[in-house]
Amino acid sequence: MMHFGKTFAALLLGAASAAAISSASSAADAVSAEASTAGFNWSGIYVGFGGGVGAVKHAFEISSPPMRSTDLGAGGIFGEVTVGYDYMLSDRVLIGAFADARFGNIGLSMEVGGPEGKITNNYGFDVAARLGYLLTPTTLGYALGGYSWQHTDVDFPGPAGFDLDSDRDGYVLGLGVETVIATNWTLKSEYRYANYGTEPFIGVGGPDTETSTHTFHIGANYRLGAQNGGATFSAPAYSWTGFYVGGALGAGAITDEINVGGGQLNGIGGDGIFGELSVGYDHELNDTWVAGIQIGGRYSGMTTVLGEDPSGSYKGKADYGFDVLARVGAKLNETTLAYVLGGYSWQHVKEEMTGSGLSDSFDWSVDGFSVGGGLETAVSSNIAVNLEYRYSRFEGQDYGTGGAYETVPAFHTVRVGAKYKFN
Repeated sequence: MMHFGKTFAALLLGAASAAAISSASSAADAVSAEASTAGFNWSGIYVGFGGGVGAVKHAFEISSPPMRSTDLGAGGIFGEVTVGYDYMLSDRVLIGAFADARFGNIGLSMEVGGPEGKITNNYGFDVAARLGYLLTPTTLGYALGGYSWQHTDVDFPGPAGFDLDSDRDGYVLGLGVETVIATNWTLKSEYRYANYGTEPFIGVGGPDTETSTHTFHIGANYRLGAQNGGATFSAPAYSWTGFYVGGALGAGAITDEINVGGGQLNGIGGDGIFGELSVGYDHELNDTWVAGIQIGGRYSGMTTVLGEDPSGSYKGKADYGFDVLARVGAKLNETTLAYVLGGYSWQHVKEEMTGSGLSDSFDWSVDGFSVGGGLETAVSSNIAVNLEYRYSRFEGQDYGTGGAYETVPAFHTVRVGAKYKFN
């Protein structure tokens, strides 16, 4: 069941992107023609709906003696509804505000000799401002920041079990890309990081816990009055066919599944940032579809901490890896591509242990796969930028125990990148 849940979370983005591509393809020509004449009016009220995938990390801390114990966390999916308002300050600069509500199942579970226990982020909302810049007349890049509130349900059934609720508030930061797909409709892809501070876990008496989330959002917005003129500058001429080199910066979460003696913990959490370099080739199949392949290597600071105090610690770091991926996309207009991708991934992990006179480290590597999608838009005749989500899952590492103890790593990552295409 755990494998199905994670795979479903990964495939959700692919399904949503495929649906968006299907509907957008039929409108692409009309949108392109409109953008070149009257433009698109980004000012005004909008309502929207969508969903996404992501992960939560609970960093449990015991304050006396100073100690950080296990980082727990896992992934899931969510749906959301949005209302917002934007205002164009100039031909290319936009400010706005929005509020959205979400409902989902991002959380962790454990099953060790009894019923399955869960800690789930089941609903919440964000209220935030955003600042945007029109990359083209029909594509907006933006940053956001504001307030976030989250309700968490803790359910451990059984004779000695309990069912408790917790409400946390904090801040949210993010980046996004939004592009026109029809007369009044836009499609967005967005990354958000939310942090809910350090508080006692489920009220008084629990260990202090720092809770944070990494989420990727894909959604459609309906904009009132968008047909009433707007940006008048021209979009760059860009060919999608050709070789390219690229670089990206990203962030994300580790969600390891642990299998021990028939029991299961889904999972151990961690997070961090990474850098990535890539090379690839794209080819325009016709006026709508683009297909390609890319090879990328990354160096990461994504780390899991399991027990850290003055006497010692354990840290696992997913330090470097590479991917060989294929992708297919549809042009939403002449300068913006919506795409899905998938392929092979390889990851190296380094583990370090200290304490009680022990200082040891060892490393291992695992094969796996990645699936994901995103939006990419041209900002000049040779340069394109993109925002992309990937779910990566790897084979289990059993440390030579014959399956008695196994770690199954998985990542939820988002990257913002730039590519130079040799046309």
